Amino acid sequence: MRIGMGYDVHRLVENRPLIIGGIQIPFEKGLQGHSDADVLTHAIMDALLGAAALGDIGKHFPDTSSDYKDISSIKLLAHVKELLDKEGYTIGNIDATIVAQRPKMAPYIQEMREKLGTILSIDHSQINIKATTEEGLGITGNEAGITSYVVCLLKSLKTAK
Repeated sequence: MRIGMGYDVHRLVENRPLIIGGIQIPFEKGLQGHSDADVLTHAIMDALLGAAALGDIGKHFPDTSSDYKDISSIKLLAHVKELLDKEGYTIGNIDATIVAQRPKMAPYIQEMREKLGTILSIDHSQINIKATTEEGLGITGNEAGITSYVVCLLKSLKTAK
């Protein structure tokens, strides 16, 4: 078994959709980034890649490449899943926290779990997503951005010799 940890943060800006966990959330601002800036999906990818010792999302999807400009992070997550399959790993579980003062995430969490589970070919019960605020403190508390923290467990399908 291998454990991975992921983290991501993006600034909130006007004139961008807010995409978190592959779900568009109605809000007056969205996240700034080279791709769709989905902080939850980015943190999940980094946790999975880290657990498999495959680097990070910057290595696989550099923001200097026009191939990834405004791309859906869900498409990138599907590629990470292919890498895990190739390396002989299966996902045990994912535990995630989204940190945002606004908007409230609770109404969208189940849909996020289902979407992410479908892309990763795991049951949504293997994905836990929580949301919290920072009580008005810091980058998320002053509504300048949104962050996400993720831990995951991978299991190797390869038999030990």
